[in-house]
Amino acid sequence: QVRLVESGGGLVQAGGSLRLSCAASGRTFVGYVMAWFRQAPGKERVFVTALSTSDSTTFYADSVKGRFTISRDSAKNTMYLQMNSLKPEDTAVYYCAAKDTRYIAMRVREYDYWGQGTQVTVSS
Repeated sequence: QVRLVESGGGLVQAGGSLRLSCAASGRTFVGYVMAWFRQAPGKERVFVTALSTSDSTTFYADSVKGRFTISRDSAKNTMYLQMNSLKPEDTAVYYCAAKDTRYIAMRVREYDYWGQGTQVTVSS
């Protein structure tokens, strides 16, 4: 059974930075895709970014392109989301997710495993 645990959320001023972590246990992720989603109050959960562990391909939502960076430390089985130039509209609960197939996907239903989420609040 795969377990994902996020950390690193918090309160930051607009223009600031945060780094989220997602620690995975229960299985190595060779051949998997790992992703970050976010959910703002009253809104649906949406795709942020994903990384293929087989070839390190990454994909970003337009809203975060150039500001957020996804990365992975395979030795620690941990994924990261570096968030720079944060905006109030980035405020959301951020979720780590993983899927068993190799192709990157943007839909929530494509992902098999989820973390509990970590709150990110960006003040103006």
